[in-house]
Amino acid sequence: MERFDKQPAMIVHDGQPFNAESPLGQLRQNFLTSKDLFFSRNHGSIPEVNPDGYRLTVDGLVDSPLELSMEDLRGFPKKEVTAVMQCAGNRRDGLIQVAPIPGETPWGAGAIGNARWAGVSLREVLLATGVGDEARHAAFSGLDEVEGADGESFDYGGSIPVEKALGPEVLLAYEMNGEILPLEHGFPLRVVAPGYYGARSVKWLSGITLQEAPSDNYFQTHEYKLFAPGVSAETVEFFEGLMLGEMQVNAVICEPADGASLDAGPVYVRGYAVAGGGRRVERVDVSSDGGRSWVQADLLEGADEPWAWSFWEANLDLPPGEHRVVVRALDSSAGTQPATAAEVWNFKGYANNSWHGVRVMVR
Repeated sequence: MERFDKQPAMIVHDGQPFNAESPLGQLRQNFLTSKDLFFSRNHGSIPEVNPDGYRLTVDGLVDSPLELSMEDLRGFPKKEVTAVMQCAGNRRDGLIQVAPIPGETPWGAGAIGNARWAGVSLREVLLATGVGDEARHAAFSGLDEVEGADGESFDYGGSIPVEKALGPEVLLAYEMNGEILPLEHGFPLRVVAPGYYGARSVKWLSGITLQEAPSDNYFQTHEYKLFAPGVSAETVEFFEGLMLGEMQVNAVICEPADGASLDAGPVYVRGYAVAGGGRRVERVDVSSDGGRSWVQADLLEGADEPWAWSFWEANLDLPPGEHRVVVRALDSSAGTQPATAAEVWNFKGYANNSWHGVRVMVR
């Protein structure tokens, strides 16, 4: 099984396609997630692309379609953005505890990472083509082939609204943390749409099409959609689902680990928090009694960066006994998290932003 130089501690869910998440204790150690610790979410085989022969097409509702080589793309001004990338299935394991979600990867809370991405502003590329008046969505096509249930193969794809695509933060990235984009993360070029779930940041990008409607790719029309709790795989009408876009406010405890045995007295609780859509994490609350009482955590790195995650920590004085430590975050729109996973359960297992908790035994 190819591990793409990932750390041995990575939690591998699938060997082919390769899907692995980061252990929470290591994930919390550095504000920028190293490539060997960054989660990997794939739907098919990872393509190997010759950068010399690579071409990106930009077409659809544009004035002047373009075909761009990597040399052409590097001719645009280079831009950087620090942004979190989060799988829409992050924390699916909490939803599985409510009710089974067969056929979906049981991600814990480590299907997320924060990186400094560098590349070309998508806005600059689109302005160079001339955006048509009727364009409402930017649809992306990838070079990775996915095999469907019927045995047919198709490329991965997705779209974002044109208003988002023209935002100054959206990149066509060719670097990650100051190095060439790793193969498993989209080399030679990928979309980075900060504030959105990672499903819309298409890797191994081959084409951009401006169009009136969202992408008709399977992963836009069927896979990455949110359905009401009463909908099942047997009753689903896919056109009724909500297309996943902006991330929701979320907070996770990385330390101590669930099931940890601790000494009585001061205990540091640490973790990460995110807020989607350019909103900021404004406050993180931590409880040592399952949510009956709360203390406010200190916000550390990332609190002033709208697209990155925020690190936080709180010092709790824990007496002997078993404690359920939980966390919740509030963003700059005053949005917060639901208390239980049952409130957000859905049959695809997406967007779990309920309170995250661990049980610890204090001696």
